[in-house]
Amino acid sequence: MTDNPMRERPRLYLITPAHFTLETFKDALKAAFEGGDIACVQLRMKETGDDQVLAAAKALMPIAHAHDAAFLINDRADLAAQAGADGVHLGQEDGDLAEARKILGHDKDIGVTCHNSRHLAFEAGEAGADYVAFGAFFPSQTKIAKTTADLETIQIWADISEIPCVAIGGITAENCAPLVKAGADFLAVSDAIWSHENGPKAAVSAFNAAIDAAFSSKDASPA
Repeated sequence: MTDNPMRERPRLYLITPAHFTLETFKDALKAAFEGGDIACVQLRMKETGDDQVLAAAKALMPIAHAHDAAFLINDRADLAAQAGADGVHLGQEDGDLAEARKILGHDKDIGVTCHNSRHLAFEAGEAGADYVAFGAFFPSQTKIAKTTADLETIQIWADISEIPCVAIGGITAENCAPLVKAGADFLAVSDAIWSHENGPKAAVSAFNAAIDAAFSSKDASPA
């Protein structure tokens, strides 16, 4: 576990499915927020037209903002600006941070995927990223991961950097404890929420209970 006594409790970072029916998903997102604390929602629509992304943002962003959660758009800083979103998340091959900053300005958040590389994370931080994301930590039902990340990456990052880090990749309420104890600031989850057998409200509730239990276990060490 990171030794930082000022460390705040980790929070949930929800990622939408790549494909969904908007009206149905609006209800799912509302239900998710009924389950407890959520810090952020990332709109991650793949192989979709710009108009559809903007329409989804217009419908979903007010739900996030009503619960004081940030709303980000994946990959596209230009669409994030058009939608009035709170920022953008960039993959290593999905956009330039400097260009995104020019488009969004300095009052919006930019996150960067850094796989299992502290070197990439340092580069992102120096370029002005507001957070970095490491993963994948577990096999994912959402996408085939290009890299596998280990707990040491988060542990070291948490000890040496003030830039928040997001853990991503196959995270569930049952396996998230080591990531919480290692020092992750946010847990990015998708399939574990939207495909939960008891619905997104139950999934978010289970995640928050697991985070609370792991974060309060000060004497425990990451598995």
